[in-house]
Amino acid sequence: MTINRTNSNSRLSAAVTFADLVFLSGQVPGASPEVSGQTREVLEKIDLLLAEAGSDKDHLLSATIYLKDIQNDFAPMNEVWSAWLSPGQAPTRTTVQAELARPEILVEITVIATRR
Repeated sequence: MTINRTNSNSRLSAAVTFADLVFLSGQVPGASPEVSGQTREVLEKIDLLLAEAGSDKDHLLSATIYLKDIQNDFAPMNEVWSAWLSPGQAPTRTTVQAELARPEILVEITVIATRR
């Protein structure tokens, strides 16, 4: 079986597919200053990468969400996340607090999915 890597550089690939599995690197936001906007930006990136790999949010198996400040940002992130998911299609999920790569990043999300 072939491993396919997309949007790669010397350190990472944005997506890796193997058989019917799709693995996405942690996706970070663009310019929004607050966690709700950042979560929407990240989910848009995830939608695009999953589509490129032949999948979509309804085929998520697992998600890991990293928050800079879980106490203040969990509820607003979760509101955006819940609105994004299709009813009955929630993946397994872990949410943790973490120091992220840049100070302005409030949320990072990585997912594993199957192809359609």
